[in-house]
Amino acid sequence: MNYLKYILVGFVFGIVLTKAEAVSWYRIYEMFQFQSFHMYGIIMTAIAVGVIGIQIIKRKRLKDIDGNLILIADKEKGSARYWIGGVLFGLGWAMVGACPGPIFIMLGAGFLSVGLILIGAVFGTFLYGLLKDKLPH
Repeated sequence: MNYLKYILVGFVFGIVLTKAEAVSWYRIYEMFQFQSFHMYGIIMTAIAVGVIGIQIIKRKRLKDIDGNLILIADKEKGSARYWIGGVLFGLGWAMVGACPGPIFIMLGAGFLSVGLILIGAVFGTFLYGLLKDKLPH
């Protein structure tokens, strides 16, 4: 029962992404072909909400549910790893038409072929876990 609120939030998140067509392969295709502003608008809205939320947390010195101060560490310097990671993520997203979050929504909607994408994502995560100590960070 403790996890019920998280399950409900997940369902609502899935419904919102589905209704916004953020899980649509066609919308993702349009985005990568620069034919539509739809997905860019969703992404930019998410960035704006995130930036505002982080600034409120930092400036108001908000606390978590246990009363501990929420501390958000600054990012480490360096840009090559962010560019490389972003390019790899974008290529994967463009090739399969889904980023990690919507994979579960698409499975729930009955697109069973997305199961192969989920297997690839889990394998990639496992592979990264094996190799992360050998990779430059």
